[in-house]
Amino acid sequence: MDKKIIERSKTIQDTAGRKVRVLEDVSAFELAKDFGCSLRSVYETALNAGVCPYRYIRNRESISMEEQLRLSKSQVAVIGSGGLGGPILLLLARMGIGRLVAVDPDCFDETNLNRQALSSVPDLGRPKSEVAARVLKDVNPATDVKVYQDRLDGENAETILDGSKVVVDALDNVPDRFTLQGAARSLNIPLVHGAVAGFEGQLMTIFPEDRGFSLLYGTGAVEADRERSPEALLGVPAVTPTFVATLEAMEVLKILLKRGRPFRNAMVHVDMEAGEMNRFSFE
Repeated sequence: MDKKIIERSKTIQDTAGRKVRVLEDVSAFELAKDFGCSLRSVYETALNAGVCPYRYIRNRESISMEEQLRLSKSQVAVIGSGGLGGPILLLLARMGIGRLVAVDPDCFDETNLNRQALSSVPDLGRPKSEVAARVLKDVNPATDVKVYQDRLDGENAETILDGSKVVVDALDNVPDRFTLQGAARSLNIPLVHGAVAGFEGQLMTIFPEDRGFSLLYGTGAVEADRERSPEALLGVPAVTPTFVATLEAMEVLKILLKRGRPFRNAMVHVDMEAGEMNRFSFE
């Protein structure tokens, strides 16, 4: 396939006037059909050959082709496909994550339309995870999406997370977060946490050996009172989950590419109305 990719690629100038060898999607689709393989396999072969899939040309100076290949070979599980999970899934697909696991037991309803990036009027009543798979296929056909229309619990958590290099918390209650953390620890998988309410949000990255949620929530043993939760009392306008989801997606990239400084043993608190972002260290 390498020879065919070189033949069907072309040299262009990027926005800075630099010459780059690229493979356009139309050629990538043809190669996948000719060789009976996935589009992701074509992209990975192209990256190995020093040819940049054209869709990733604007990633190239921030993410090397070697790093783009690493993203393509990675699997990330996103637990929740709503206010936080929707934009996280979209961002990770656009960045080129090769395999995504989307988990959500719920269906879209009218109250989701104000903030959930994957919701739309035609999809009201449809399972969030299934809609996620369809939308993500349109966004990046090279991203394989596995869906679970289930609530993550102590019995299925390890099965759902198996094979993932990072798991992302897009949940809306504390007990389920502790369940997720326990499963991630047992599988030795880093966990990226985010939560939102009103115009405020928080973020924390938890590695298996870290204290994690006990630093934020104590024991977490008390069942959540949904009617008294911050989300219920303060609401969730669209700008807040979109912003926190972006921070969570960036944490995933830091972990997978081993770059930058993850928010580990620290909580980042964002107050969008006050225009403040503060980092609280637990070290």
